[in-house]
Amino acid sequence: MTTETHETSGASAAPLLPGSGEPLGTAPAPGPWRHRHVLDLDDFGADEIITVLELAGQMAEVLERRIARVPALRGHTIVNLFYEPSTRTRASFELAGKVLGADVLSVSASTSSVQKGESLIDTVRTLRAMGAGILVMRHASSGAPYLAARHTDAAIVNAGDGAHAHPTQALLDLYTMRRHFGDLEGKRVVMVGDIAHSRVARSDLWGLAAMGAEVVVCGPPTLLPQGLRPGDRPDHAEAALPHVEVETDIERAIEGAHVVMALRLQSERQQGGLLPSLHEYSLHYQVTAKRLARAHPDHLLMHPGPKNEGIEIAREVAGGGRSMIEEQVTNGVAVRMALLYLLALGRDAAAASAGEGAS
Repeated sequence: MTTETHETSGASAAPLLPGSGEPLGTAPAPGPWRHRHVLDLDDFGADEIITVLELAGQMAEVLERRIARVPALRGHTIVNLFYEPSTRTRASFELAGKVLGADVLSVSASTSSVQKGESLIDTVRTLRAMGAGILVMRHASSGAPYLAARHTDAAIVNAGDGAHAHPTQALLDLYTMRRHFGDLEGKRVVMVGDIAHSRVARSDLWGLAAMGAEVVVCGPPTLLPQGLRPGDRPDHAEAALPHVEVETDIERAIEGAHVVMALRLQSERQQGGLLPSLHEYSLHYQVTAKRLARAHPDHLLMHPGPKNEGIEIAREVAGGGRSMIEEQVTNGVAVRMALLYLLALGRDAAAASAGEGAS
């Protein structure tokens, strides 16, 4: 799915010069950026992904220098609108906005007027009327952020919609891989587990495909999306998901892998009868030290969290030396800082253009 975009690559403001101590807004403009919203990565090119990842590297330096706040987004209001529970994503966006100097408000559906019957569109319009320029949304229904984007001029960031997409998680995954490997062209990335119900997997597929990685998905046939299963890929499947290698044998899948990403079983989104038992799943698809021995010697072990140790991933490897799980969480703040900054930059440029046109 795609959405309306807005060209902002010619804007003059930009982020800090790493290590210079200068405030954001004094460096050359970032690279290509044309997005009014961040709904998924299916409409991102490699150059746009690299723009986010390189800017995230600069934001990481802000965090490493332990600067409490920078004034980059002073005067901007960001609202985190979460219709589902979240720890990592919600806290990450809150911290990202506050470090950049924005006013950040978090709204949970369980304590909002949603409980009184208020619709998503009404909620979004109400928050925009209060001055929210960026809305970070998590929703149980696939496509909800797209609906919101059609009914507001605020920038919408998809923080997870049903089983459809989670673009900011995919971007932080790409950032983590790129920090260790640099160019991802030709790198073998294996995702193991519940591919069919994982919004992270779908966004990762688009991002990895754009960056030229060799992607393999592995899991029981019942947990693979229909368009990816061996022999049943329809002619139009390219419109739904990028082409990847499908493997149901975990040992073959992991052979030579540069990255192995275990995925949580999305039991809250599954219908019954997809697995004989959790024990059976763990027996055949748990990421263990023995199986990781088949991967590239310098492989990375990743997991988007929250993880179920002892089911999709063994405890000893989840906390082992090749695990990037905690680093992924850390990197998420820098990546979300970069996205919030780019969206605010675009909004400021659009407002400036509108003002010049009016004059």
